[in-house]
Amino acid sequence: MKTQSVLKNFFWRFAERSGAQLVTFVVSIVLARILIPEDYGQIALITVFTSIMQVFVDSGLGTALIQKKDATDLDFSSVFFFNLIVCLILYILMYLCAPLIAEFYKDSSLVPIIRILSLTIIISGVKGIQQAYVARFMLFKRFFFSTLGGTVFSAFLGIGMAYAGFGVWAIVFQQLSNTTIDTLILWLTVKWRPKKMFSWKRLKGLLSFGWKMLISSLLDTTYTNIRGLIIGKMYSPIDLAYYNQGEKFPSVIASNINTSIDSVLLPTMSSAQDNRARIKAMTSRSIKTSTYIMAPLMMGLAFCSEPIVHLILTDKWLPCLPFLRVFCVTYMFYPIHTANLNAIKAMGRSDLFLKLEILKKIVGMGLLIATMWFGVMAMTYSLLISCVLSQIINSWPNKKLLNYSYKEQLRDILPSITLSIFMGLIVSLVSIFHLPSLITLIMQIAVGIIIYIGASKVLRLDAYEYLISMIGSLLKV
Repeated sequence: MKTQSVLKNFFWRFAERSGAQLVTFVVSIVLARILIPEDYGQIALITVFTSIMQVFVDSGLGTALIQKKDATDLDFSSVFFFNLIVCLILYILMYLCAPLIAEFYKDSSLVPIIRILSLTIIISGVKGIQQAYVARFMLFKRFFFSTLGGTVFSAFLGIGMAYAGFGVWAIVFQQLSNTTIDTLILWLTVKWRPKKMFSWKRLKGLLSFGWKMLISSLLDTTYTNIRGLIIGKMYSPIDLAYYNQGEKFPSVIASNINTSIDSVLLPTMSSAQDNRARIKAMTSRSIKTSTYIMAPLMMGLAFCSEPIVHLILTDKWLPCLPFLRVFCVTYMFYPIHTANLNAIKAMGRSDLFLKLEILKKIVGMGLLIATMWFGVMAMTYSLLISCVLSQIINSWPNKKLLNYSYKEQLRDILPSITLSIFMGLIVSLVSIFHLPSLITLIMQIAVGIIIYIGASKVLRLDAYEYLISMIGSLLKV
């Protein structure tokens, strides 16, 4: 696959993610200023369960369709009908379990919220295979229009309902309408339609790869969301709201970059799955380039967090600052996770992928259980430690598979990480002048950009020169 084709698809995917996240980010700011932390806490309690249910929507079969060399309409149609049945069963399960979940949290008002919000499971089931089709055939331009359409429509609806005094329901219908419109536009713009055909044999073949991805995703999602369940149960919905709000800022940035890379990198690597040297080169380039982009954004956000929260969310959200800073460091290292895992998936090693997930979750759960008794902040630090250990675990197989060790990977990211920390420390000095928050933030951003880009040019960082050359070649097309 040509480099320019890959890069174009990356930029379309990145534009789609960035556009959607930008609108969502603005909406979340407006809603956070209107609504109270308790409203966000209620949604966070439910998200623990809906996120786990969403894992089953794909069943690992979307990834299997992308990875399979000769997937046909029979494969796609079989997966579509299978997923639709699974999603209907999951929604019925959530509908029936709503009173039990509400009883668990001692909040009966959660029952109707759970039943309405869980409709996204069925809608996602309709959308899932269309997404796999788009990813497999690198049609990411379609994602741009569908995602942006759903995000913009839901933005107006959510803000309108919040101003009208609907409280938590503003968030519920914002999320539900986002998924619905997104699915509708994708369905209209992507030409693929399910055919009246089904093959259990084909489905079993895909499941042989997909079930391992399903279990891996289930472990990861359950592990990620169990902190929310524990915080909501052991502490309070308000604590959970601050924790989630602290994660939201770095998560918006990290998910834009990671999702864009993940979407484009997997099908690209899969097309070259028999060429180990090429996969290693792609993995190394991905780690270098994405870290070069991610690290300064995370460090900049960490060191500028106080004026950002003060200006954007107001002082009622200042308790989220400690969580935000820890999450910035945690997300800064996500490119290593993404690139290593994509290399393993592209080579069809879902068995190895599953083993890694089990090992990482054993380590992570051990740290969580050890720290959950000492407060929400201690649990947050345990996630950071777990992230560092997970990097080593994820990279370990590729030392043998690709001859690309963790030591080499650290060498690849060290220049960007070091420069980002240096930039962050210089940027933090602006606060000693005690200027108004807006002036402080503008100065910090300007100083940060000048230092990072200037030093990259002077030091001739490999990732910087690669990005400049790729942008230059795109502009010439």
